[in-house]
Amino acid sequence: MSTTIRPGAGAARAQQAPDLRDCGPQGCALDWLSSQRHEAEVDDVMEFTRFALERGWGDGLPLIPPTEARVRAFLAGNNRHADEAICALPPLNAPCTVEKIAINAVMAGAPAESMPLIIAALEAMAHPDFELFGLNATTAPVVPLTLVNGPVRNRLDIPCRHGCLGGAPTTAVAIGRAIRLIMKNVAGQEINVTSQSTFGTPGRVAGILFGEWEERSPWAPLAERRGVGGDAVTVFGTMGTMNILDTSSQSGTDLLEMIGKWLGYPGANGFSPSMPYAQMMLAVNPVWAQIIHRDVPDLADVQEMLWRFSSLDADYLTPKHREQLENLGRVSGGRVYLATAPQDIFVVCCGGTGGLHATGFHSFGSCLTQTRAILPGPHAGGQQA
Repeated sequence: MSTTIRPGAGAARAQQAPDLRDCGPQGCALDWLSSQRHEAEVDDVMEFTRFALERGWGDGLPLIPPTEARVRAFLAGNNRHADEAICALPPLNAPCTVEKIAINAVMAGAPAESMPLIIAALEAMAHPDFELFGLNATTAPVVPLTLVNGPVRNRLDIPCRHGCLGGAPTTAVAIGRAIRLIMKNVAGQEINVTSQSTFGTPGRVAGILFGEWEERSPWAPLAERRGVGGDAVTVFGTMGTMNILDTSSQSGTDLLEMIGKWLGYPGANGFSPSMPYAQMMLAVNPVWAQIIHRDVPDLADVQEMLWRFSSLDADYLTPKHREQLENLGRVSGGRVYLATAPQDIFVVCCGGTGGLHATGFHSFGSCLTQTRAILPGPHAGGQQA
């Protein structure tokens, strides 16, 4: 038998506040781990997974037991104090401490080096304008997408090339899964209890976490365009991935017209009368990105074309649907627009060099995209957008 640590909100052990915080893999001069301990068989991963599922901690995949030794080793690889509260995450609004992040990251198999990225993503998601409560509680299959910019992509092997949205063998999958476990175990997103999601999405298991292929992009990195340079994450509340295939277009203008028209389907949340505004993210492969940039060099013009071509004729909708959108001021010149304005369409470059495809990420609607710098520790200062 060995001791595992509770991964979510719960009773903490009372402890005297000491003067030092010195913690390493072999133990701590003072015990700063406050989570409730559980005795469990931890030599068998599958047995622990069963143990965790019975307590509501798991996601159905095998879990690495978060023993004290593993959690301490994870914390020793970072310069954050275990009892530091990073943010409060709805719907439970429980404090998300560094210790809770470490426990869930250990269970997911994420490397200790990923802690600053995970913290930045959680801070961005906790921003009031991201509306995490609605995202976690809604009937929709929405999940926070995490886009990574900067050299940290290479240090953490964040995929940005072929198969960046799934299939690339990388620890980024474990990092995304760690964030999802935190949403379950700390934020309290529980299906049919705090979350009324009708169908859900595979993205709620390992998340959607990938990088921008900055070296092949004709545009500045998205985080930089949003005012945050260097290592950064951008979180975007997405309904999932939409594949776009074009084997015919040869020019940038034709590509933008067809991509825009494919993005504009009536069932998208951006056209729903329940949403007063919406954003959109589009991932373009590097082959198409170069063609588009060659023919439409100004990114603002790219965004405007996508915005215009993704709009719908309001008469295409039912009279009731159109009436509700008109009452919201969403009908302009007889058309309804997928995103509120051209600048609300975020274009990024990633994916393989085979071309032929783009991926659309339709927004939930009420979540405003957030960008946050990835910082090495609490004393470095930071940026956000």
